[in-house]
Amino acid sequence: MIEAVKFYTTPDGKCPVVDFLDSLTAKEAQKVTWVLQLLEEQDNIPKTYFKKLVDTEEIWEVRAQSGNNIFRLLGFFDGNSWVVLTHGFQKKTQKTPANEIRKAEKLRRDYLARNKHE
Repeated sequence: MIEAVKFYTTPDGKCPVVDFLDSLTAKEAQKVTWVLQLLEEQDNIPKTYFKKLVDTEEIWEVRAQSGNNIFRLLGFFDGNSWVVLTHGFQKKTQKTPANEIRKAEKLRRDYLARNKHE
């Protein structure tokens, strides 16, 4: 079970997830926020909303859709019960773009280094 969803913050205090949410319409942001709330409240989260990406450095994908717009937030687990989301983007192709995965992996490494995890 996910106890909490946290947002990655850069060393200089910026939060890419908040910037992403601020770029959405109110209805789109509401849908993404609903999915994030689902992650914290449900024991068994459907793959429709949350799944591990294969061949990545432990990157997971949060999935939300509002009308024809598909949104993704990437992140990773911090311990067994916290998900740290690195950033979000609007998905325009079937496959998650490799550059977005690389960005999430880079931010994960930065987070783990700064938070002294094993």
